[in-house]
Amino acid sequence: MKIITVCGLGVGSSLILKMTVDSAMQKLDRDCTIEHWDMGTVRGKDFDLLVTTEGFRDNFADLDNVVYVNNIVDVEEVKTKLEEYFNR
Repeated sequence: MKIITVCGLGVGSSLILKMTVDSAMQKLDRDCTIEHWDMGTVRGKDFDLLVTTEGFRDNFADLDNVVYVNNIVDVEEVKTKLEEYFNR
């Protein structure tokens, strides 16, 4: 599974979120590759799942493979939201 994390510039928040998603996926015992990108680049990328913050919900309203989180460093929140996504 290819996961991308996204923030406005693709540097700070998305990198931190990438590390959090990696920790959450390890706890879920799921294999994946994770990349972090900016808002402008993400539309041209191929991915299975996009993880970003609630603040970007309007930007991805047309996609159904997005997980939105409130706290980019909260591994348990991210793990819970990923579980909900995988179990739907």
